[in-house]
Amino acid sequence: MLTYWRKSHFLFSFIVLASALSVSWLIDQVLGSTIAVLLVLQLAVVVVALQCTSHFAYGFAVIEAMSFNFLFTTPRYSLQMFHAEDIINLVVFILVALTTSQLAEHYRRQQDELKKAKLRNSILLSVSHDLRTPLATIIGTLTTLNEYMPKLSEGEKSELLNSATAESHRLHQYIENLLQATKLQHGALKITRNDESIIHIINNAVLRLPYSQERVRVQVQGQLSRISVSAILIEQALFNVLDNALRFSPKHQSVVVTLFQESAFIVIDIQDKGVGIKRDEAARIFDLFYSSATKKTADSGSGLGLAVAKGIITAHQGQIESVPVSEGCLIRIRLPIDQPSSSPQGEKS
Repeated sequence: MLTYWRKSHFLFSFIVLASALSVSWLIDQVLGSTIAVLLVLQLAVVVVALQCTSHFAYGFAVIEAMSFNFLFTTPRYSLQMFHAEDIINLVVFILVALTTSQLAEHYRRQQDELKKAKLRNSILLSVSHDLRTPLATIIGTLTTLNEYMPKLSEGEKSELLNSATAESHRLHQYIENLLQATKLQHGALKITRNDESIIHIINNAVLRLPYSQERVRVQVQGQLSRISVSAILIEQALFNVLDNALRFSPKHQSVVVTLFQESAFIVIDIQDKGVGIKRDEAARIFDLFYSSATKKTADSGSGLGLAVAKGIITAHQGQIESVPVSEGCLIRIRLPIDQPSSSPQGEKS
């Protein structure tokens, strides 16, 4: 992950450098203004400093200073400088570039702190509701059992115990998602990949739905290659999507899971028969603590599940999205096949 992050910064910096030098060359040819060239190069330093670390920005500033000397000062295409004005301009450019990089680093730190503060507030608000509700139900149910045990029939006792158990599962699931969301926000999620069967992972996720297993239908289209993933994390992501689909789907309707292979990806379609998602909400449903106001119910969840699912899928270089359909909601997950030579899976669900 660190290597990918560095590569992305190098690529971004290279694109900005190439663009800045191209614009500077054009300005130099048309206007012959050294000051305008320096302003364009300075703007490029600001862009890189805002997107990358200060070390990248410092190195970028040095490269731009050398480029300015080589391309735009007399003698051209040489690192020598004869004019005092050019030397002064270059020194000022370097000083301003370094100062700008430090200010950008400070700004980025402030933004990170602001995001962390917002996350803490969101967590506190969510915890105050989503922990209290199942706990109140569990306490109330167990209190009723304790006080009225001799007067209750076996059916009533079983119903109360089932209610307490269901709320306990709900509480456990919420805490698990809260921990995963915190790890994702702080970049502490560790992925240990193994060669896995996606069908086996799906089946394990379904088994974690103690009262809704019969409502989930799994369909496998064709042969599926094995994939290199963290089975525990992908199972958690799939469970979150399935749990969300079951919450918003009518009790008598099934949730259909369709698996197929498309080019270099394993595709997992999870479709329910609920009221669906509005187009303007299709992307926002994966935001942390987002819950649709039109679908908010006592059992609609905290807005953690899909956000955690997206974080896990993205960490595996996969994709998750809401696909428009005529009925219900379709969540499509794509996971890359890292080993093309992997043998096909022959399991049947």
